[in-house]
Amino acid sequence: QVQLVESGGGLVQAGGSLRLSCAASGRTFSSCAMGWFRQAPRKEREFVAAISWSGRRTYYVDSVKGRFTISRDNAKSTVYLQMNSLKPEDTAVYYCAAVQRGGTYVGVSQYEYDYWGQGTQVTVSS
Repeated sequence: QVQLVESGGGLVQAGGSLRLSCAASGRTFSSCAMGWFRQAPRKEREFVAAISWSGRRTYYVDSVKGRFTISRDNAKSTVYLQMNSLKPEDTAVYYCAAVQRGGTYVGVSQYEYDYWGQGTQVTVSS
């Protein structure tokens, strides 16, 4: 089993930055592809970014390309989402997700993931 805990959310002004972290329990993190999703009030959960188990492949939704960066540190069992140039429309609860897939696999659908954190709130003020 994989347990995930997000942190790093908070309130930031438009144009600012936040760095989200997702810590995984145990030593299975390095075997997992990871993803970040977000859900704004009264909206469906949407894909944000994904990274393969090795970190060699990443994928982003168009709306965050050039602003967000996903990375991972397998030694620390942690995946990160660096968010720069934040916009009010980035306001949402951000969730990290994991699936035990190797190689260059990246998942862009929530249905491809088996494990989820409880989420961390990101609020961007105008």
